[in-house]
Amino acid sequence: MRTTLSLDPDIASQIERLRKERHLPLKKVINDALREGLAHLSEPKKAPQHFRTREADLGTCRLNNLDDISDALAEAEGAAFR
Repeated sequence: MRTTLSLDPDIASQIERLRKERHLPLKKVINDALREGLAHLSEPKKAPQHFRTREADLGTCRLNNLDDISDALAEAEGAAFR
């Protein structure tokens, strides 16, 4: 089948680089890339793996009140905050 293909500049440069490295015609490089890409797209998607964060005891809060961020920063950083 003949068709006209408009390529983005980054894709065109990658194809040209592959063509020169492998000493292959443009048609072969395009067909191989499309074959691999379509095979990849046709693969079933893998189920996401569940990740669990382990709990860690951090002890008690060192600040009395965290409701007012300004007070919490002043207490934590001392005179350097203001």
